Amino acid sequence: MPKTQSQPKNWQKMKFKDFANTSPSVKLERGKEYPFIPMEVLDGQHKFPFEVRHKSFSGGGSKFANGDTIFARITPCLENGKIARVEDLEDGVGFGSTEFFVFRGKDGVSDSDFVYYLSRTDTIRDPAVKSMVGASGRQRADKGVVDNVQVLAPSLSQQKKIADVLSAYDDLIENNTKRIKILEEIAQAIYKEWFVYFRFPGHEKAKSRSERSSATGIKMIDSKTEFGKIPEGWEVKKIKDVFDVKYGKNLPTSKIEDAGKYPVYGAGGVIGFYDEQNSNGKVALITCRGNGSGTVWRTRGLGFVTNNSFVVRQKEEYGHVSFETIYFALKEANVDSAISGSAQPQITIESLNFVNVLLPEENLLKSFQHIIKTNFDLIDSLFIENQNLCKARDLLLPKLVSGEIRV
Repeated sequence: MPKTQSQPKNWQKMKFKDFANTSPSVKLERGKEYPFIPMEVLDGQHKFPFEVRHKSFSGGGSKFANGDTIFARITPCLENGKIARVEDLEDGVGFGSTEFFVFRGKDGVSDSDFVYYLSRTDTIRDPAVKSMVGASGRQRADKGVVDNVQVLAPSLSQQKKIADVLSAYDDLIENNTKRIKILEEIAQAIYKEWFVYFRFPGHEKAKSRSERSSATGIKMIDSKTEFGKIPEGWEVKKIKDVFDVKYGKNLPTSKIEDAGKYPVYGAGGVIGFYDEQNSNGKVALITCRGNGSGTVWRTRGLGFVTNNSFVVRQKEEYGHVSFETIYFALKEANVDSAISGSAQPQITIESLNFVNVLLPEENLLKSFQHIIKTNFDLIDSLFIENQNLCKARDLLLPKLVSGEIRV
């Protein structure tokens, strides 16, 4: 064990493989479609994967059932804490990345929820990280080492009490996450209603019936681009003419910590923390390397953006365009057309610069930005609340699981 622990009364010391089922059996049929969980839908902070996909089972990958814990075994995913509990799978079973270990509670010995929380502690993670072998960048933990880690096991009833306390934090985090998703969907729907379907306030007004679009009642002109006809006074511009696109900066994984002053934004999410920042506000991002290339996302404030993403800001002459508009405009643009490479997809600034974006008339755009700011402020408030809940949970976790704090 990474640290010497005193043994609380009535807690037993045993090997992890004797406490939990570290090779649970799951039967799947080849050729049948099942829920599928890839590595990228775990973020190291949430208890559950933030997305479950579906895929035909061909025989490979990790197999699991509802209640199981999936535990990343490969670098840097293990160091980044990509560990999650599986729940709500159709028919109760599914499969995922080959790079997961799967853990499950043992009847009469361990509670599956407690097994999840135990696996998140340094008691399991540190030996797993230290056991890694293989080529640089593709190192994997040795399951034999993980199986033989010595753990302290409270009674089954005590395990459930500990898991209930920690689950209360995770339930709040998941509830906030759902609220964030709904608020983002509302904001996206408003953007589309105004700037994709052209049903913005006053759209029904036009000089004469002959100048109106039959669908919207506004005068339309041919943009001679993939956007087709657009309202008079709107523009289609190249990204290079409106936005300033720059790479983030390289940051060695050895400098990324589990906790720190500023979040580190990688190729599609927060991958840790660092004590310096290179992004001094809320900005739109585009993933530029790997399978997620072309994904449009954003920062929540001060942070460090790695060179796996572009930072996109408005040019000085387009200062009235807020980051929220940049974010939505990029989502509606054909960013994927700039992707090159099949084995290793990527986007270059040169290819992205010539993608078209639609710019509505300035006064209308300002009205939209005024309305949408409230949504984004609430989203960011909930995000900060989640960060604080994660910190509180992670401080409490090792103390409860080790018996230092009793419940």
